[in-house]
Parts: sequence; structure tokens; C-alpha cells
Amino acid sequence: MGHAVGTLKAIQSTDPEVFAAIRAEEKRQRDKLVLIASENYASPAVLAAQGSLMTNKYAEGYSGRRYYGGCEHVDTVEDLAIGRAKQLFGCEHVNVQPHSGSTANMAAYLSVLKPGDTILGMALSQGGHLTHGSKVNFSGKLFQSYSYGLNPETELIDYDAVQRAAEECRPRMLVVGASAYSRIIDFARCKQIADSVGAYLLVDIAHISGLVATGLHPSPVPYADFVTTTTHKTLRGPRAGMVMCKEEHAKAVDKIVFPGLQGGPLMHVIAAKAIAFQEALAPEFKVYQQNILDNAKALANGFTERGYHVVSGGTDTHLFLMNLTSKGVTGKDAESALETAGIILNKNAVPNDERPPAITSGVRIGTPVVTTRGMGLREMSQIVAWIDEVLQQSDKRRVHRRIAKEVKALCSRFPIFQTSQ
Repeated sequence: MGHAVGTLKAIQSTDPEVFAAIRAEEKRQRDKLVLIASENYASPAVLAAQGSLMTNKYAEGYSGRRYYGGCEHVDTVEDLAIGRAKQLFGCEHVNVQPHSGSTANMAAYLSVLKPGDTILGMALSQGGHLTHGSKVNFSGKLFQSYSYGLNPETELIDYDAVQRAAEECRPRMLVVGASAYSRIIDFARCKQIADSVGAYLLVDIAHISGLVATGLHPSPVPYADFVTTTTHKTLRGPRAGMVMCKEEHAKAVDKIVFPGLQGGPLMHVIAAKAIAFQEALAPEFKVYQQNILDNAKALANGFTERGYHVVSGGTDTHLFLMNLTSKGVTGKDAESALETAGIILNKNAVPNDERPPAITSGVRIGTPVVTTRGMGLREMSQIVAWIDEVLQQSDKRRVHRRIAKEVKALCSRFPIFQTSQ
């Protein structure tokens, strides 16, 4: 940690305001219960790589084919990242240069589609992602986008309805994956649907990539033309993206990532990806992923027992949604009250939500961070009790302050590594 500590000391002497913000953020992460499904705490090694001097190197192009000299060492880390990603996911080709999951999705689209082509993806309001065809996103602006959703009774993906939607709009690409869906996705069925209308299949596993890598969720790699992911979330690496694809699409993907969408890759981040992939290949990482699942199920079951509406009836992944309509609390109010009590999560639309996105009727809850800290089933039971108490007394600041102290005491028993001394 000497490098990280030294870096922070340099920040302190150069820019006290930024240093103060970093230290305050360190305290927030240390003292709060973070239940945001898309966040995780990267390891010291990953953080050190991101703060390393590899940030200084320009490396446009690909390993062995750069447009700049002096790239032999960054070639090494990119080759390591690629090799480890292939080992983790069993993919034929991988591009580790995308700066984000959104860029990775854009690369997959534009490698085989043209503006104006039709895509079919899960609706954002039903649990999908902005980049799966939302009208406010590039995916909904560049392409003719259509959407599918959940069965209103079961709150599960209705694959027969997806089939009917595909037959109606005849997409060039079927987009599968979600940011707020808690159940196993049937990738084989999705492949059948895509093939039946002559569509490419893109599967975005940004949320479940750690589960897929360890075999705790079925893999889309045997079925999909393209698989995209972020490298944070359950994978617990740096905030960035990655595209995997069949070999037949390799040249097109590489060409659209560079020079089509990006210039020089972030080599410090790619070094961090290589480290994260190595960490994910270790046997203990599968144990960690199983603990994530166990903790998520424990939370979902605990809320169900207390009369809460858990969307789709439970979870098979690291996250779930709760519809708070019957409790008389909006997602916005729940998020605010819980933050006062030291519990951080996000408001989230639920299927067929009648409230606007800025308010919502639900919250999304995820377990990657608390599991990284080492918390288990006993702590999940306590978290359920705290959240229930806050939501029942969402206007009682005295209650919130008491719980915040209790939360801080719990967090002190499960310390994260220190970024400074």
C-alpha cells in the first residue's frame, strides 16, 4: 500500500480540497452499509494498478500493432488481461479496451449494425438498461428500438412474448440482459428466438459477470454472437468494460473499438483488469460469489417474511427489487430515509411503475459490497430488521440517527482496507 499512501500524500500537499473529498469518501465507504447492486470494493492491487504510472502511456492500436513506440510493457498487461478473460469466460475473442459497459455495447452494435437497423431489448422500465434501446440513449437514437418486458403476473421474462415481439419487429439484433432483474436468464431460449428471425444475439452480463465466470449462473458464451460486460460490479475489478465475441466477429469488433469509437486505451485500467481477472480465477472467488448469492437470498427471504413485495418472488442473483407501494413509501423517500440511517441503496422503478423515474415505487438491493466486507447471514438478518424499522418510521430522524450509529458499529467489525494512513 506504500504507493497508494504516497499518492494520497502527494494529493494532500498539491490539492487539499480534492484530498479532503477523497478522505471523506473513504470514511463514507468505511462507515456505511452499501447495498447498491452495481457497486463493489476493488482490491488494493486493483486500486494500485489504476493509480500507477501506466496512466502515462499512450498505446493506440493493439498488442504488437501500436501506433506509438515504447509499448512493450503495456503489451504485456493487455495480453495478460486478454488471456485471463478467455480463461474465465471460455470465449473465442475478447477486446479489453472499452472504457465502459456502454462503450462495449456500442462496439457490439456498430460492429455488425448500421444506424436505423432494428434492435429488440428489455425495456428499461421492466429491468433493462439504458443502452438496450432506451429512447434517451444512443441505442434508442441510432437504432429503431423495440422492447419486451416481464409477465405482469409472475414478474418473470415471458419468453413467448419475446418470441412474438421478435416476429413482429424482425430485429437485426436481440439484446438480452438486465440491470434490475433477479432471475436466471434462459440464454438457450434467447438463442432460439434470435435464430428464428435471423437476428444476432447480444447478451449484456454487466451485473452477473462474476456469477457467470464462476459457473453460478449459466453462461451465454456458447449461444451469443456478442457478450458484453463491465469489469466492476460482481467481477470486482476497475470501472470499465469488455466485449467478447465469436471469432467471426473479432476483426469487426476490434476495428470499431479502435479507431471507430476510442483513441488510446487506458492502460492503467487494463492493468487493473488483468489483476481482477487473476483474482477471479482463484478458487476463493467462487466461494465469494456463492456468498453473494446466499446473502441476497437471505435478504429477499427476510423481507418477504415481513410482508414486503419482492419482485419476481425472490432472487437467483446478487440483487432484487422491492415494490414498496403496499408500504406507502416511495422509492425516493425510502432511499433518503435509509441514507440518513447509514444504509445506501438506490430508488428503482418496478415493473409497470405508475410513478416517474425520479420518484419510483421501489428500491434495488444488492449484496456485492457487504459480501466483500465479509458479512454473512447473521448480518443480513440485522440489515433486514434495520431497513424494515426505517421504512416503517421513514419520518423519524431520531430512529434514523440511532440506527446509523448501530450501522457504523457493525461496519467497524468488518473493515475494508485503508486507502490512507
